[in-house]
Amino acid sequence: MQLSLRTDFALRMLMALATREDLVSIDWVADQYDISRNHLAKIAQELAASGFVETVRGRNGGLQLARPPSEINVGDVVRKLENTEGFVACMGGRVQCTIDGMCGLKPALSGALQAFLAHLDQFTLAQITDQRLVFPT
Repeated sequence: MQLSLRTDFALRMLMALATREDLVSIDWVADQYDISRNHLAKIAQELAASGFVETVRGRNGGLQLARPPSEINVGDVVRKLENTEGFVACMGGRVQCTIDGMCGLKPALSGALQAFLAHLDQFTLAQITDQRLVFPT
């Protein structure tokens, strides 16, 4: 399975926030990873709406994790950001298939997707972030 860039960038943003104790600006994250600030701003909004990130407005505002890294499950992040219903067109119900009743592809791919997510469920943000790594300020 290939993660979308949105999910990739979201995981990177969460990992960067996990290494910092202070508020972090979107510009700072964009500079660290050389990613578009506008793209990251949309991702930050989605992470905030999903309860992974808190945003603080104002001159000294920024982003911080909404919970400790040990309480943020990687599988949950991927489920919130990825459209797993559309893993293949027939799984999302968008496409009518002439062999739908006899096809074994959908259950095979569904099982693979569930195994992928179950594997990610074994990891927290703390486990995938080297807590000794601290980005420079």
